[in-house]
Amino acid sequence: MSENIPTNAFSEGKSIAVLAYITFIGLIVAFVQNTEKKNTFAYFHIRQSLGLLCTGMALGMINIVPFIGWLVCMTGICALFVLWVIGLLNAVNGKQTPVPVVGHLYNQWFSGIH
Repeated sequence: MSENIPTNAFSEGKSIAVLAYITFIGLIVAFVQNTEKKNTFAYFHIRQSLGLLCTGMALGMINIVPFIGWLVCMTGICALFVLWVIGLLNAVNGKQTPVPVVGHLYNQWFSGIH
């Protein structure tokens, strides 16, 4: 936990961050809730969750291609599930760590969300 964030602000940010990983609706609700609070911890996890969602949608589009697309999609979905669990555990544990491999890209791509 960061020293300059008050405890109640951190716990609010933590609950919003966890909510961001729970379905697409949870991501929208987390974004709307954090619009007023402007919690940086929550925004970090909102960006990570949004990146995972966009990656999943891209994998769904790849699924259209026969056989090779299906293979890439199934492999990608399994990897995406692992990344989702890692991101969720980071939010639950109060860590502001990007998901492996693509998390730093999500922070760059969605840097306008703050």
